[in-house]
Amino acid sequence: MTTQHKPGIASGGLSEEAVAYYLETHPEFFERHSSLLTSMSLSHLNSGSAVSLIERQVDLLRERNHKIERKLADYVETARGNDVLAEKIHRMGLGLLRADSLESCLKEVETSLREDFASDQSLLILIQDDKPELEALASAGRFMKVASSESPELKGFDSLFDNGRPRCGQVRDSLRDFMFGDDTVEIGSAALIPLFHEHPLGVLAVGSNDARHFHPGMSTEFLTRLGALLSMALQRHLD
Repeated sequence: MTTQHKPGIASGGLSEEAVAYYLETHPEFFERHSSLLTSMSLSHLNSGSAVSLIERQVDLLRERNHKIERKLADYVETARGNDVLAEKIHRMGLGLLRADSLESCLKEVETSLREDFASDQSLLILIQDDKPELEALASAGRFMKVASSESPELKGFDSLFDNGRPRCGQVRDSLRDFMFGDDTVEIGSAALIPLFHEHPLGVLAVGSNDARHFHPGMSTEFLTRLGALLSMALQRHLD
């Protein structure tokens, strides 16, 4: 008895990879063999019942469209959020331009962070030596702290200044206590923004009670813009 082989198939058969490659490189195959489209049965994506290849393709395309629609909705939501952030930073920039003193500059930033950016706590650390007038201004409120360039606590910001970009996430206890005080253990995460004007001017720290609010994976583009605006404004008044 002789074995009868199917046309065009060697005795060794075809691997699934070879069939898949052929169909991928010959998309017109089913146009020449349209009867296969209705005779082939596949499991439905949800029910598990048998459906034709065309129905399965429709299901796959529908699911793909849903994914694209969800991704598009995410992009639109992100764009809207970015527009809102840009408007808030623009408004802060105008306020900084109007500020005619360091005190009014600090008030503008503190108010904007609290009202526009809903920060739970914020602090500006200025690096200045022998400036008693700044010490007096800092003691009048909780928003600003003055640190000497030789202050050992500033060592915790070395990597921040070396990198030159904002950093977001949780901060270790000693650094959190230095910034916000040892009675503010509720600060779960923070954004640290380095301030420069030819040399380090200080750090703007924005704290949140939510440990997940500021995280390392978030974009820091708008924080960088905020830092640039504040750096220029501070240097103008410090000069």
